[in-house]
Amino acid sequence: GSHDSFSYWVDERSPVGPDQATAIKRLARISLVKKIMKKWSVTQNLTFKEQLEGGIRYFDLRVSSKPGEIGHETYFIHGLFGIRVWDGLKEINTFLEQHPKEVVFLDFNHFYAMDDSHHFFLINRIRSVFGSKLCSVECVEYVTLQYMWEKKHQVLIFYHYPLYQEYSFLWPGNKMPAPWANTTNVHKLLQFLETTLEERSRYGTFHVSQAILTPRVKTIARHLIRGLKNTLVDRNLPMILNWVKAQKPGVMGVNIITSDFVELVDFAATVIALNDLLLEEDESAT
Repeated sequence: GSHDSFSYWVDERSPVGPDQATAIKRLARISLVKKIMKKWSVTQNLTFKEQLEGGIRYFDLRVSSKPGEIGHETYFIHGLFGIRVWDGLKEINTFLEQHPKEVVFLDFNHFYAMDDSHHFFLINRIRSVFGSKLCSVECVEYVTLQYMWEKKHQVLIFYHYPLYQEYSFLWPGNKMPAPWANTTNVHKLLQFLETTLEERSRYGTFHVSQAILTPRVKTIARHLIRGLKNTLVDRNLPMILNWVKAQKPGVMGVNIITSDFVELVDFAATVIALNDLLLEEDESAT
């Protein structure tokens, strides 16, 4: 999976998003501030299509309306506004049309400046673009690839807002826990990932290990011009990848792992290769 999957493009000309503090919105009236924000808002270089082609199958999505804009259009957001959600969904659907055995997880986990009418608009967009590809809520343990192929389903939508209850194809957010370390220290991050795996629910949910470092205000202040990638990611990603290589999938093991700048190392290939361990277990059992 990728963290803030949509953030490969953010609009410096747009207003600062409602996910930001009032002080930052005031500062952002200075054009240089938005350029700096962009360096810290972008967590991916690859488009949805490029991420899919590289093996990413879980997408971390944050969505907002544009305050003051007429209508109910929604946009991806991380500090600054990204592309329209509609355009991103269509890009993902095009890939799925071309690869009918591929399955994606779309995790809509943060919403800003949205009332129920915005949600109804967005949910209808989701339904209209994916249609019969949407997998209805089911016991997690039943949802194997074989199950998805038989039903011709390709998309699981996780929707962290109470309206999920009104739609059979919206999975509740609590089926996709994603504990967040909120640290700049790679050793604390790895300890957190270990601890949360030990606490993982044995049945009934998916699980996201967020293998990401989060800048604090002082981190950004010290390294304003360098940005997230040059300050935190480049230096620490090899150690994070080593942790990934040492994991085992399956019950109480890793399930979904997310990272920033997924193309910088063989992240997706390394995660995918962990599945070979499950195959080896099956072979030894038979």
